Amino acid sequence: MKTLNILIALLLVVLSSCKNNYLDLVPEDQPSGATFYQTEEQFRQALTAAYTPLRDLLVNDFYTAEMRSDNTHYEFLSNNRGTAYVFRENIADFLDEPRNAYVNAVYFHCYKSISMANIVLDRIGSVNLSESARNDIEGQAKFLRAFNYFKLVRYFGGVPLFLHEVIKADDAFLARSTAEEVYQQVISDAQSAVNQLSAPDKFPQSGLATKGAAIMLLGEVYMTQKKYTEAVEQLNGLTTMGYDLLPNYADVFSTANKNSKESIFEVQYQQGLQGGQQSNFIYSFLPRCLNTGLITFGVATNNTGSGGWNTPTSDIIAAYEVGDKRKDASIGIAEGSYNASLNFQLSAYKSIENYQAPDGKVGVPFIKKYLNPHADKNNTDDNWPIYRYADALLLLAEAQNEGGNTASALEYLNKVRTRAGLTPITGTNSSTLRNIIEHERRVELAFENHRWHDLVRTGQALTVMQRYGQEIKKQYSYLLPSAYQIQEFRLLYPIPQSEIELNPALTQNPGYN
Repeated sequence: MKTLNILIALLLVVLSSCKNNYLDLVPEDQPSGATFYQTEEQFRQALTAAYTPLRDLLVNDFYTAEMRSDNTHYEFLSNNRGTAYVFRENIADFLDEPRNAYVNAVYFHCYKSISMANIVLDRIGSVNLSESARNDIEGQAKFLRAFNYFKLVRYFGGVPLFLHEVIKADDAFLARSTAEEVYQQVISDAQSAVNQLSAPDKFPQSGLATKGAAIMLLGEVYMTQKKYTEAVEQLNGLTTMGYDLLPNYADVFSTANKNSKESIFEVQYQQGLQGGQQSNFIYSFLPRCLNTGLITFGVATNNTGSGGWNTPTSDIIAAYEVGDKRKDASIGIAEGSYNASLNFQLSAYKSIENYQAPDGKVGVPFIKKYLNPHADKNNTDDNWPIYRYADALLLLAEAQNEGGNTASALEYLNKVRTRAGLTPITGTNSSTLRNIIEHERRVELAFENHRWHDLVRTGQALTVMQRYGQEIKKQYSYLLPSAYQIQEFRLLYPIPQSEIELNPALTQNPGYN
């Protein structure tokens, strides 16, 4: 009995000393959600986390934005019919369905960035920061939220509109907002970002979103909505912010010129064996080679498991005018032959200009824009351009032309053409000029994930892609009869099936049920 009394006494002492602390799950020796969001430095770290999903987004975005268009295709690998290959091919061939992992990844990465931006925006209000710091952090977060929702609404139509941090389970299950409601939110966030952010104060820039990036985003939204007067008003603001074209087109994509005066916004990467911040675009865009070293600066790399994607089409190659400097700066030729396993044995690196394959060899075009010196395989320093000043000039030209001001349209158009080594376009009617500007955007911005969005935005997607589909099926016998049978519903991608099954409030896009 005495022993029992002693044990009870000891237990009471322990419980009284613990009080309720045994329920306190906040770690005291490391940051947590309950203690982290207190200082400017911590909010800037959280903001960096909201940028990070853009890298993951771009790993998939060239499938959905560039390979979906007439600019690029893929190398068919008949001896590998695994879902990783077929899913990517299906996007290009207009055969994708709601379980396509690469389409779905775009959806998920956009929401990941939105979620992180929402946390910053919801928590910053209770913290004492300087007005300049608060405006900068909020402006960047709103830019990121607007950018991601703009991408979502163009790809998927109306989507669930999450504007606050998800705290409880019920907050995670929203119905789809209309496309118009999403656009209204994008415009609201972009306008706030324009008002809160500062223009770039030096070049090269930091890589963070600026007032210029927000203006460009808002201008593109207005162009998508065919609000040309509003677009001109916004985009004109970029002409006084210090942006300019670099003299040489190829230099725009050199890693020596990251975040240059031509850059309005680009996704940041950094080569190195520590940190996992590197890019590796060139290894995806080269044909599947046993050894890429002849092209990749002596870095011997076997990319047979990752290459063969986003290959320039004969259609885009033919689109360049004679003398256009952008052609050789954008496209290279990998020369060699295929072995019995359908892997490419690289024997030479050639220019696209006037190229003719010698007997016994084939020349495979590849995107050259993202080819820069590097030391380690699959580890490059290339950023990805989202918005360039050339893009802004061509949007301005388009908006001015649609508003009836062909003289101003020609001025902006010819700045871009002159840099490319082409003769200026002289007086013409607005209808002809519309087609010229569309063509100029295609070759200037080739392989930067603009082509599909431009086709949809200008109402040309069905006509252009149906015609292109007829031609490409003559080239490649492996394409299924159902490929490129494009109906209007294919202008949007399907909502991920996993989201439909998880959230009863969601509905699928027409045509994908």
